[in-house]
Amino acid sequence: MNRIINITAALALAASVATGALAAGASISGEVKKIDEGAGKITLKHGPAKSLGMDDPMTMVYRVKDAAMLKQVKVGDKVTFEAEEAPSGYTVTKMEKAK
Repeated sequence: MNRIINITAALALAASVATGALAAGASISGEVKKIDEGAGKITLKHGPAKSLGMDDPMTMVYRVKDAAMLKQVKVGDKVTFEAEEAPSGYTVTKMEKAK
């Protein structure tokens, strides 16, 4: 009986960890509005970003983790991206042109 309880608890823990990992890496759809290569920032208009706790569409400025990301897009491009909240603000960690 204890073995069944232990297995059930382990499965529940694994499921919660997997769900958290998916939420943290959830892609957000958006459009590039402005690129500031010198400051390493990008302005994105996007829909809800549940992974960041944003329920409403908005336009905001993000830092980028890697400045090379800014050379891969231009104003007007549709993109999907992932971002995280950091002490210095929100940072795009991954970005690619939408297909």
